[in-house]
Amino acid sequence: MSAQPQKQPHRHGGGDQPESADAAQVQGNPQSTERAAELDSLLDEIDTVLESNAEEFVKGFVQKGGQ
Repeated sequence: MSAQPQKQPHRHGGGDQPESADAAQVQGNPQSTERAAELDSLLDEIDTVLESNAEEFVKGFVQKGGQ
């Protein structure tokens, strides 16, 4: 049996709008801006937890028995 090379997906620009257009749309919508701020806050909190005790955090997700 010969090993087949794995195909890497090629990523091309998605859509006709540049990425900066998406950022402009978010800035124009107050609800989107609020959600983005909440998401940033959540991601900062996750980073803080992982910096302090990443090993303990990961152990909490290890399957035990027949889970």
